[in-house]
Amino acid sequence: MTIAIAIAPKAALAATAPTVGIFWLIEGSLLIDRSTLEAAEPYGECLTHTAGHYDRWQEWQALGVTRLAALGYPGQIVSSEYDEWPRGRVVHETQQGRFVLYADPRLQRPEIIEALKLAFGLDNAEVVVRSDAHYR
Repeated sequence: MTIAIAIAPKAALAATAPTVGIFWLIEGSLLIDRSTLEAAEPYGECLTHTAGHYDRWQEWQALGVTRLAALGYPGQIVSSEYDEWPRGRVVHETQQGRFVLYADPRLQRPEIIEALKLAFGLDNAEVVVRSDAHYR
C-alpha cells in the first residue's frame, strides 16, 4: 500500500532536519503538522510540537473546504472531528537523544512508520514507536 503525504503548511517533501509534530491518516493520506526542534516547546524532558490535535483541527475547520483544498488538505477535515481518524505525535526525548513516535495501533505498520520517518526527517535518527491511550 502506498501512503500519500500532505504536509502542513503545504510544502515539498524535500529532505528535512529532524522535526516533531502531529499527524493523522485520512483515507490513505498522512496529514502532517510539524515544527523544527528549534521551534518546538519543552514538555518535561521532551520537545514537542506547539500545536495539539484538537486546536489545529479547529483552525483547519475554520478555513472551509475551498481554502483547505487550495492548501492541499482533505475536505474531510470540515465534516469530521479530529479524533475520528487514526492519529499520533512525534516528540524528541532530549536526554536520550531519540524520537518517540506515538501512534494509534492501526498506524503501526512498516509502510506507515517509514512514511512518517521520512515526513519528519527521522530516517537517520533513533526512533521508538509506542502506543498511547490518546491515539485510539
